[in-house]
Amino acid sequence: MKNTFLNIWQFYVDGFRSMTLGRTLWIIILVKLFIMFLILRVFFFPRFLNTSAVGEDKADYVSRELIHRAVGDEPPAGN
Repeated sequence: MKNTFLNIWQFYVDGFRSMTLGRTLWIIILVKLFIMFLILRVFFFPRFLNTSAVGEDKADYVSRELIHRAVGDEPPAGN
């Protein structure tokens, strides 16, 4: 079993070591993932549950918001 994992590990290490174009592509993929998950998330996906549901149950807040958004009316005043 240990020999199998060692052979798989060696296979991938040799494959990545001999890459030329693949290394550049992996760098591009990692940079794009960094931009998508760390930078865009901060600006376009704010954390509403940490600000809007203070002092009440978050599950109730989410279910109420889903119902109001599905129906298309405004939530009651004070929420």
